[in-house]
Amino acid sequence: MDTFRIVLVLCLEVFLAVFCVVQSQLITDGMTLVSEGGTFELGFFSPGSSKKRYLGVWYKNIPIQTVVWVANRNNPINDSSGILTLNSTGNLVLSQNDTVVWSTTSLTKPESPEALLLDSGNLVVRDKKDPNPEAFLWQGFDYPGDTFLPGMKFGWDLRTGLNRHMRAWKSPDDPATGDFSWGMVLYDYPDAYMMWGDQRFYRAGPWNGLRPTGSPQLKENPLFHFEFVQNKDEVYFMYSLKNKSVISRQVLNQTIKARQRFVWLEDDQVWRVYASVPLDLCDSYDLCGAYGICDISGSPVCQCLEGFKPQSPEAWESMDWSKGCVRKKPLRCEDKLKDGFVKFGGLKLPDTEHSWLNESMNLQQCREKCLNNCSCMAYTNSNISGEGSGCALWFGDLIDMRQFSAGGQDLYVRLSASELEAGVNRKKVGILVALIVTVFIVTFTAALILGWLYTQKGSKRKGDHSIRVDRDESQVDDDMDLPFFDLLSIAAATCNFSTDKKIGEGGFGPVYKGKLKDEIEIAVKRLSANSGQGINEFKNEVKLIAKLQHRNLVRLLGCCLQGEEKMLVYEYMPNGSLDSFIFDENNGKLLDWSKRFQIILGIAKGLIYLHQDSRLRIIHRDLKASNILLDKEMNPKISDFGMARIFGDQNEVNTKRIVGTYGYMAPEYATDGLFSVKSDVFSFGVLVLEIISGRRSRGYYNPNHSHNLIGHAWKLWKEGKPEELIDSSLQDSGSLSQILHCVHVSLLCVQQHAEDRPGMSCALLMFLSEIELPDPKQPGYFGITSAQAYSFAGKQELSSTNEITITLLEPR
Repeated sequence: MDTFRIVLVLCLEVFLAVFCVVQSQLITDGMTLVSEGGTFELGFFSPGSSKKRYLGVWYKNIPIQTVVWVANRNNPINDSSGILTLNSTGNLVLSQNDTVVWSTTSLTKPESPEALLLDSGNLVVRDKKDPNPEAFLWQGFDYPGDTFLPGMKFGWDLRTGLNRHMRAWKSPDDPATGDFSWGMVLYDYPDAYMMWGDQRFYRAGPWNGLRPTGSPQLKENPLFHFEFVQNKDEVYFMYSLKNKSVISRQVLNQTIKARQRFVWLEDDQVWRVYASVPLDLCDSYDLCGAYGICDISGSPVCQCLEGFKPQSPEAWESMDWSKGCVRKKPLRCEDKLKDGFVKFGGLKLPDTEHSWLNESMNLQQCREKCLNNCSCMAYTNSNISGEGSGCALWFGDLIDMRQFSAGGQDLYVRLSASELEAGVNRKKVGILVALIVTVFIVTFTAALILGWLYTQKGSKRKGDHSIRVDRDESQVDDDMDLPFFDLLSIAAATCNFSTDKKIGEGGFGPVYKGKLKDEIEIAVKRLSANSGQGINEFKNEVKLIAKLQHRNLVRLLGCCLQGEEKMLVYEYMPNGSLDSFIFDENNGKLLDWSKRFQIILGIAKGLIYLHQDSRLRIIHRDLKASNILLDKEMNPKISDFGMARIFGDQNEVNTKRIVGTYGYMAPEYATDGLFSVKSDVFSFGVLVLEIISGRRSRGYYNPNHSHNLIGHAWKLWKEGKPEELIDSSLQDSGSLSQILHCVHVSLLCVQQHAEDRPGMSCALLMFLSEIELPDPKQPGYFGITSAQAYSFAGKQELSSTNEITITLLEPR
């Protein structure tokens, strides 16, 4: 008799798992089929508030029912009468009252069919007499719904014409196919699109040997492996998990019009968004029109390529970029061999609908091929791994390009000989004009300075005093979206700024504890006159910080701007700062490992919010133990955004003014002024080492060697003695393996080169899982003593005055 392997989950006191071996075995509503390892489960369910029944697959051991595949998504069952069977032809049949609702189609009739749910979540039908266990007669992974799982193929089987694409649910209550889809298109140079109905919504960009060109952030990492296959039989993209303890899925969401990658956090019992596309406005399909390029840090975001101008200047000025750009100098086919190419770097490659691909050509051959065809508008390597290889050509207008600050690709765009010559002349004129303007500015500035010095000298001789002009909040813009406190209320709350109420002080000025009339406790940061911040900067700071809302960030309650007084009012943190605990022998005993681990996770979640989840996307730049405050439940709150900087999609930004605290600063920031989210990751790694060791990074001393704290941790790690780093108060915590795991993650965070460090989402996932981690590389500052670091930092004009300035970044 043919067999059908089934696991029945019965409501018994003891879990019963049975493999049924009879053909035409029924699965009725209330019964489930479970994968061999117990990872996935198939059965009947009702989504959301719906009463309709569907046959689907979900994670068995996750308490939040998460459906990853639905059989009858467009044909729901109205009651509990649904029945699933495997018939003699090897096909699964879902029926209701003898009416077929859904079924599979197998072209080959098996001798002994069986249906299995694999631990990948793939529902398969196979012939159990076939020696090849992966010779599936049918598989659910060939028909994905809204979810893309590890091991799924996204793309085409060219032998059968099967197109494996995704379609979103209509709503959380209705798994029927929605209007939002995601699929690969078989051009010469394949591309992938999100579609809203029949309109293109977002394009991934072609695969360049490393990643889709529209996703430079997609890099090799310790969690996921990505693969793209293109041959005569198949064209598909697939990802896999490097460690099976990680649970991750991608979901196409019609409600928010995005594809999101989720990771299950076991400790928090939640799905967390790890990544999402589209990223921003520049991911909108063809936003800038033909030969337009989108730069999210630009103003406006759309610009014409060099050698091109807006086709409709009036529309362009009104922010309507849809008509795109046209050539300043037209091409002439009879002069094609006189044309040349301008190299544009860091791009998302254009739409490949009108492209041509040859994987054996080199770049020079590619150039010659394009030059000899007057319809060819651009060329590049199709594979940029290694030294680069292959040839991709574009014909017709170039559309849907965007500029990345790092990780993009080179594109060589055709220009006429006359335009190339004109471009050279424009550059020469531009250099001359810039030189003249520079001389003028320097001369004019010098005159202003001399005039000011003369005025100041005269004022001192006459004994003049500056006149204080009072302003109240009625003179302040009312768009700051934050409550104002009057000076009298703040003075009353702090006992007229009594020294008894003073709880701290930095370069910005003192901080006072206060209590409002309604008994709400507050912390008041009173900016000193020499904080270097004017009224406009202060208002800008307040408007920005007011929009940051996260449980692991200190909350700004309001501000006071009256006369020369500028004050920020924060929620009061009764347990003070983290450094008062971990670096104090007595207070340190109050923080057992469980509390310290939760503090580490809380700080990580706060940074993830700043780096990727908040609307503003912020780099903190001064993360340290004294800037982590603790509420009454010892929950960590990141504070002090005086040095924070807003960034767009840049991976790295340069500044001439280095601010921060030595001992926490990333090497590339301290030496070259380069900072990025990976700078915060480095500071976070140092902070984790401090939390684990109970020792300060700043001024660390060890009688046995001259290494700083990072070097000490690295030395112990290489010697196989990392347990010697652990704070003595944690030695008997019974969590040695978890602590050592955290040491491992922290060393990954403080590696010398920024590109080697994990992002904060990845770091959090490492803390919460038992995945096998890569070996850390040598950390920054290894071999440098604390004294040398201090001396070095001094030479870099290091500043940690906590001046309240958050400014928009300019790309390098």
